Order: sequence, then structure tokens, then C-alpha cells
Amino acid sequence: MKNNKFYALAGFLGLVITTLVVSNMASAYRGDSSVQGPNFDPARHEAMQEAIDSQDYAAWAELHNGRGRITEVVTEENFDRFIAMHDLMMAGDKEGAQEIREELGLGQGHRGKGDFVKGFHRGYEKGAGDCPFQK
Repeated sequence: MKNNKFYALAGFLGLVITTLVVSNMASAYRGDSSVQGPNFDPARHEAMQEAIDSQDYAAWAELHNGRGRITEVVTEENFDRFIAMHDLMMAGDKEGAQEIREELGLGQGHRGKGDFVKGFHRGYEKGAGDCPFQK
């Protein structure tokens, strides 16, 4: 009986520790320009920096290869604003960069409090159905 409690407690603690470690690793980057992300590639970074410095949208878009939401939001028409945001971030002006980020429609990928509930009942129209989350 005592062994069962010991194994249950050890399993629970192992699960908690594993969850904390994995969640910490997964959220380490979160868009902070001073931190290298988990997929950082020095050669790609240098090519990306060169494309931004030369204001070459085609090269920048090719490096992204159509992947990610950023390729849907940043277009050739607003690439200059994206470059301005990048320059502000590199200069340490996070507030100015955030203003341009919001103007472009780029978020940090963080969901605010209550966004899960808002998204959870997405298919419900007001007054239709019995969604327990709408009040």
C-alpha cells in the first residue's frame, strides 16, 4: 500500500516537472529580438538581414518561402513599414516598434486572457444554441 502511494506521488511529481520544463522550453523565444529562437540559423539570419538592409522584398519573401502568417501580412506595399519596425526594435525602441507591429496587424502570438473562451464558441451566433460561455 505504501509503495503504491510512493509510486503515485513520484509519477505525479515527474509529470509536473516534465510539464514545467517542456512549457518553459516552448515559450523561451516569444518574439523577443534579444533572444535567439529555437530554429535560429546563422546563415539564414545573415541573408535575412541583408534582404532587410537592401530593402529587397523579393529576397525576404523568398527566404520565408511562403511559410508563416508574416508572409500574409507583410506585402511589398508595406515592406518599408516592416523595415521601420525592424530598425526600431534593433535600436531598442520597443514602444515604437509595437505601434508599427499593431499597424501592420502583427501580434506576438500571445493570446490574452479569455481568448480561449472567445474562440471556443466561435461557431455560435448570439442567441442561437446553448453555448455556456456566452453571457
